[in-house]
Amino acid sequence: MPRLPALFAALPPSVLAKRLGTYLAGCVVFAAGATLFIHSDLGTDPLDVLALGLKEHMPITIGVAQAAIAAVCIAVWSLWNRRRPVVAPFVTFFLCGSLIDLMLLADLSWMASVPSLTAAVLLCAYGSALIIMSGVGIRAMDLIVITMTHRWKWPFWLAKAGIEAVLLGLGCLLGGPVGVGTLCFLVFVDGLIQPFMALNRRVLRLTNHGLAEAPAPPGQVRVSA
Repeated sequence: MPRLPALFAALPPSVLAKRLGTYLAGCVVFAAGATLFIHSDLGTDPLDVLALGLKEHMPITIGVAQAAIAAVCIAVWSLWNRRRPVVAPFVTFFLCGSLIDLMLLADLSWMASVPSLTAAVLLCAYGSALIIMSGVGIRAMDLIVITMTHRWKWPFWLAKAGIEAVLLGLGCLLGGPVGVGTLCFLVFVDGLIQPFMALNRRVLRLTNHGLAEAPAPPGQVRVSA
Protein backbone atom coordinates (compact mmCIF):
# COMPACT_ATOMS: atom_id res chain seq x y z
CA MET A 1 0.00 0.00 0.00
CA PRO A 2 1.53 3.36 -1.01
CA ARG A 3 2.07 6.06 1.57
CA LEU A 4 -0.59 8.76 1.48
CA PRO A 5 1.59 11.64 0.17
CA ALA A 6 2.73 9.46 -2.73
CA LEU A 7 -0.87 8.47 -3.40
CA PHE A 8 -2.02 12.09 -3.51
CA ALA A 9 0.78 13.08 -5.86
CA ALA A 10 0.53 10.16 -8.29
CA LEU A 11 -3.20 9.79 -8.93
CA PRO A 12 -5.34 11.89 -11.28
CA PRO A 13 -7.81 14.06 -9.29
CA SER A 14 -10.88 12.11 -10.46
CA VAL A 15 -9.38 8.76 -9.47
CA LEU A 16 -8.14 10.13 -6.15
CA ALA A 17 -11.57 11.59 -5.37
CA LYS A 18 -13.22 8.24 -6.13
CA ARG A 19 -10.82 6.31 -3.92
CA LEU A 20 -11.03 8.78 -1.03
CA GLY A 21 -14.82 8.80 -1.35
CA THR A 22 -14.87 5.00 -1.14
CA TYR A 23 -12.55 5.13 1.88
CA LEU A 24 -14.59 7.74 3.76
CA ALA A 25 -17.84 5.92 3.02
CA GLY A 26 -16.24 2.75 4.36
CA CYS A 27 -15.20 4.48 7.58
CA VAL A 28 -18.72 5.84 8.14
CA VAL A 29 -20.38 2.48 7.45
CA PHE A 30 -17.89 0.57 9.60
CA ALA A 31 -18.30 3.04 12.48
CA ALA A 32 -22.08 2.66 12.26
CA GLY A 33 -21.70 -1.11 12.52
CA ALA A 34 -19.31 -0.84 15.46
CA THR A 35 -21.77 1.51 17.20
CA LEU A 36 -24.56 -1.05 16.82
CA PHE A 37 -22.27 -3.80 18.11
CA ILE A 38 -21.78 -1.72 21.26
CA HIS A 39 -25.50 -0.95 21.50
CA SER A 40 -26.48 -4.62 21.16
CA ASP A 41 -24.52 -5.43 24.33
CA LEU A 42 -24.10 -9.01 23.10
CA GLY A 43 -20.33 -9.06 22.84
CA THR A 44 -17.55 -7.19 21.12
CA ASP A 45 -15.17 -7.94 18.25
CA PRO A 46 -11.96 -10.01 18.79
CA LEU A 47 -9.74 -6.91 18.72
CA ASP A 48 -11.66 -5.39 21.62
CA VAL A 49 -11.62 -8.71 23.48
CA LEU A 50 -7.82 -8.58 23.38
CA ALA A 51 -7.75 -4.86 24.23
CA LEU A 52 -10.01 -5.42 27.23
CA GLY A 53 -7.91 -8.41 28.25
CA LEU A 54 -4.76 -6.30 28.17
CA LYS A 55 -6.55 -3.63 30.19
CA GLU A 56 -7.16 -6.22 32.91
CA HIS A 57 -3.41 -6.58 33.44
CA MET A 58 -2.00 -3.15 32.55
CA PRO A 59 -2.86 0.43 33.57
CA ILE A 60 -3.89 1.44 30.05
CA THR A 61 -7.04 2.56 28.24
CA ILE A 62 -8.79 0.53 25.56
CA GLY A 63 -7.70 3.07 22.95
CA VAL A 64 -4.05 2.76 23.95
CA ALA A 65 -4.31 -1.04 23.89
CA GLN A 66 -5.85 -0.98 20.40
CA ALA A 67 -3.18 1.43 19.16
CA ALA A 68 -0.45 -0.84 20.55
CA ILE A 69 -1.97 -3.86 18.78
CA ALA A 70 -2.14 -1.85 15.54
CA ALA A 71 1.51 -0.84 15.94
CA VAL A 72 2.52 -4.49 16.33
CA CYS A 73 0.54 -5.44 13.22
CA ILE A 74 2.16 -2.63 11.20
CA ALA A 75 5.62 -3.71 12.38
CA VAL A 76 4.94 -7.30 11.31
CA TRP A 77 3.61 -6.13 7.93
CA SER A 78 6.61 -3.82 7.42
CA LEU A 79 9.19 -6.51 8.22
CA TRP A 80 7.38 -9.16 6.20
CA ASN A 81 7.11 -6.96 3.10
CA ARG A 82 10.42 -5.11 3.62
CA ARG A 83 8.54 -1.83 3.43
CA ARG A 84 8.60 1.29 5.54
CA PRO A 85 5.95 1.39 8.29
CA VAL A 86 2.76 3.20 7.28
CA VAL A 87 0.76 5.68 9.35
CA ALA A 88 -2.51 5.63 7.38
CA PRO A 89 -4.02 2.80 9.49
CA PHE A 90 -3.78 5.08 12.53
CA VAL A 91 -5.74 7.74 10.62
CA THR A 92 -8.47 5.15 10.06
CA PHE A 93 -8.27 4.11 13.70
CA PHE A 94 -8.81 7.63 15.04
CA LEU A 95 -11.37 8.58 12.35
CA CYS A 96 -13.55 5.53 13.00
CA GLY A 97 -13.16 5.98 16.76
CA SER A 98 -14.30 9.59 16.55
CA LEU A 99 -17.28 8.64 14.38
CA ILE A 100 -18.29 5.94 16.86
CA ASP A 101 -18.15 8.48 19.71
CA LEU A 102 -20.46 10.79 17.75
CA MET A 103 -22.88 8.03 16.77
CA LEU A 104 -23.16 6.81 20.34
CA LEU A 105 -24.74 10.18 21.18
CA ALA A 106 -27.79 9.18 19.14
CA ASP A 107 -30.83 7.62 20.86
CA LEU A 108 -30.81 3.95 19.84
CA SER A 109 -33.13 2.74 22.57
CA TRP A 110 -35.78 1.89 19.97
CA MET A 111 -33.54 -0.79 18.45
CA ALA A 112 -33.51 -4.19 20.15
CA SER A 113 -30.33 -6.20 20.71
CA VAL A 114 -30.76 -8.88 18.05
CA PRO A 115 -31.69 -6.48 15.19
CA SER A 116 -28.79 -4.26 16.29
CA LEU A 117 -26.39 -7.20 16.11
CA THR A 118 -27.71 -8.26 12.69
CA ALA A 119 -27.30 -4.76 11.27
CA ALA A 120 -23.90 -4.43 12.95
CA VAL A 121 -22.60 -7.56 11.22
CA LEU A 122 -23.70 -6.35 7.78
CA LEU A 123 -22.43 -2.79 8.25
CA CYS A 124 -19.03 -3.79 9.66
CA ALA A 125 -18.49 -6.27 6.84
CA TYR A 126 -19.53 -3.81 4.13
CA GLY A 127 -17.55 -0.94 5.63
CA SER A 128 -14.45 -3.15 5.82
CA ALA A 129 -14.93 -4.11 2.18
CA LEU A 130 -15.07 -0.46 1.09
CA ILE A 131 -11.98 0.53 3.08
CA ILE A 132 -9.96 -2.36 1.66
CA MET A 133 -11.14 -1.73 -1.90
CA SER A 134 -10.15 1.95 -1.67
CA GLY A 135 -6.54 0.97 -0.98
CA VAL A 136 -6.37 3.94 1.40
CA GLY A 137 -5.89 3.62 5.16
CA ILE A 138 -6.39 -0.13 5.25
CA ARG A 139 -6.59 -1.28 8.86
CA ALA A 140 -3.35 -2.64 10.30
CA MET A 141 -4.71 -6.13 10.85
CA ASP A 142 -6.06 -6.29 7.30
CA LEU A 143 -2.63 -5.38 5.89
CA ILE A 144 -1.32 -8.64 7.33
CA VAL A 145 -4.36 -10.53 6.03
CA ILE A 146 -3.80 -9.18 2.52
CA THR A 147 -0.14 -10.18 2.67
CA MET A 148 -1.21 -13.69 3.69
CA THR A 149 -3.54 -13.92 0.70
CA HIS A 150 -0.79 -12.81 -1.70
CA ARG A 151 2.07 -14.86 -0.29
CA TRP A 152 0.33 -17.99 0.93
CA LYS A 153 -2.59 -17.93 -1.56
CA TRP A 154 -5.08 -18.28 1.28
CA PRO A 155 -8.68 -17.15 0.71
CA PHE A 156 -9.21 -13.75 2.28
CA TRP A 157 -11.92 -15.01 4.64
CA LEU A 158 -9.66 -17.78 5.95
CA ALA A 159 -6.70 -15.46 6.55
CA LYS A 160 -8.97 -12.87 8.19
CA ALA A 161 -10.66 -15.44 10.43
CA GLY A 162 -7.26 -16.90 11.35
CA ILE A 163 -5.87 -13.55 12.50
CA GLU A 164 -9.08 -12.70 14.37
CA ALA A 165 -9.04 -16.14 16.04
CA VAL A 166 -5.50 -15.49 17.31
CA LEU A 167 -6.60 -12.15 18.78
CA LEU A 168 -9.65 -13.79 20.33
CA GLY A 169 -7.61 -16.61 21.83
CA LEU A 170 -5.10 -14.22 23.37
CA GLY A 171 -7.92 -12.04 24.66
CA CYS A 172 -9.64 -15.01 26.29
CA LEU A 173 -6.42 -16.06 27.99
CA LEU A 174 -6.07 -12.54 29.39
CA GLY A 175 -9.65 -12.48 30.66
CA GLY A 176 -11.31 -10.43 27.91
CA PRO A 177 -15.12 -10.73 27.63
CA VAL A 178 -16.61 -12.97 24.92
CA GLY A 179 -20.26 -13.06 23.86
CA VAL A 180 -22.47 -14.21 21.02
CA GLY A 181 -21.64 -10.96 19.21
CA THR A 182 -17.95 -11.89 19.29
CA LEU A 183 -18.65 -15.19 17.56
CA CYS A 184 -20.95 -13.47 15.05
CA PHE A 185 -18.16 -11.04 14.22
CA LEU A 186 -15.63 -13.84 13.77
CA VAL A 187 -17.87 -15.97 11.57
CA PHE A 188 -20.11 -13.58 9.67
CA VAL A 189 -18.21 -10.28 9.41
CA ASP A 190 -15.00 -12.03 8.34
CA GLY A 191 -16.96 -14.28 5.99
CA LEU A 192 -18.95 -11.50 4.30
CA ILE A 193 -16.16 -9.04 3.47
CA GLN A 194 -14.99 -10.83 0.32
CA PRO A 195 -18.52 -11.42 -1.06
CA PHE A 196 -19.26 -7.73 -0.50
CA MET A 197 -16.09 -6.82 -2.41
CA ALA A 198 -17.22 -9.02 -5.30
CA LEU A 199 -20.65 -7.38 -5.20
CA ASN A 200 -19.09 -3.91 -5.33
CA ARG A 201 -17.03 -4.91 -8.36
CA ARG A 202 -20.04 -6.21 -10.26
CA VAL A 203 -22.70 -3.68 -9.26
CA LEU A 204 -20.80 -0.47 -8.48
CA ARG A 205 -17.86 -1.18 -10.81
CA LEU A 206 -15.37 -0.45 -8.05
CA THR A 207 -11.77 -1.53 -8.53
CA ASN A 208 -10.33 -3.53 -5.67
CA HIS A 209 -7.12 -1.59 -5.02
CA GLY A 210 -6.41 -3.34 -1.75
CA LEU A 211 -6.80 -7.04 -2.46
CA ALA A 212 -7.30 -8.05 -6.06
CA GLU A 213 -3.82 -7.15 -7.28
CA ALA A 214 -0.41 -7.92 -5.84
CA PRO A 215 1.11 -4.97 -3.98
CA ALA A 216 2.93 -2.43 -6.12
CA PRO A 217 6.72 -2.29 -5.69
CA PRO A 218 8.05 0.42 -3.35
CA GLY A 219 7.89 3.84 -4.94
CA GLN A 220 5.20 2.83 -7.47
CA VAL A 221 1.46 3.43 -7.33
CA ARG A 222 -1.25 1.72 -9.34
CA VAL A 223 -3.48 4.27 -11.02
CA SER A 224 -6.41 2.19 -12.22
CA ALA A 225 -9.78 3.88 -11.69
